[in-house]
Amino acid sequence: MPLDAFLLFLPACFAVNLAFGPNNLLALTNGARVGVGRTVLASGGRMIAFALMIAIAGLGLGALLATSALAFNIVKWAGAAYLVYLGVRLLKAGGPAADVEAAAPRTLAALARQEFVVAAGNPKAILVFTAFLPQFVDPGAYALSFTILGATFLVLEAVAIALYALIGARLGAAMARGRAMAWFNRISGSLMILFGVLLAFTRRPA
Repeated sequence: MPLDAFLLFLPACFAVNLAFGPNNLLALTNGARVGVGRTVLASGGRMIAFALMIAIAGLGLGALLATSALAFNIVKWAGAAYLVYLGVRLLKAGGPAADVEAAAPRTLAALARQEFVVAAGNPKAILVFTAFLPQFVDPGAYALSFTILGATFLVLEAVAIALYALIGARLGAAMARGRAMAWFNRISGSLMILFGVLLAFTRRPA
C-alpha cells in the first residue's frame, strides 16, 4: 500500500484506539484493581475478539453483518446486558478487599474472558472494521493491505490498552484507601451502565 496512505492511517487509527469507550474503561478499571501487567495480559481476550472481527470484515462478511438488523440487534442487546452486569457488580463493590471479592475476576483467564465478551459484544466495533479500515485499503493488493492495516490496528490497540492500564494503576495507587476506591468503583460502574444503556439505544446505520 502507498506509504502516504499508511502515514495518514496511523494517527487516524490511533485516535480510534484511544477513544474512551467500554473497552478502554475496562482497561482503566482493571489497571486500578489488578495492576498494569495483568491488565495488559488479559487484553489478549480483546485482541482475539478484534482479530476475529478484522478477519470477518476482510472476508467480506462484515458488511453482511453490518447490514443485518437481526445480527446487529442480537450482538447489541447481549453486549448492553453484559456492560450493565459489570457496572452493577462494580457498584456493589466496596474498598480494595471487597472489590476483589465482588467485582474483580480472580484469574487471568477470567479477566481475559471479560475483555473478550466486552469487545465482542459491541456491534460498533465491526462497523469500524467494515467502514474505517477499507478507506485505506489498496485495491490492487487488497489482502495484503487489509492484513497490514488490521495488524497495525491491533498493535496500536495494545499501546492504548497499556496507557489506560497505566493511568488506572496510578489512580488505584492514589486511591488505596477503602473509601476512595469505593468511589472509583461507583464511578466506573456507573459509566459501564451508561455505556450499556447507550449501546442498547444504538441504531444500525441505514
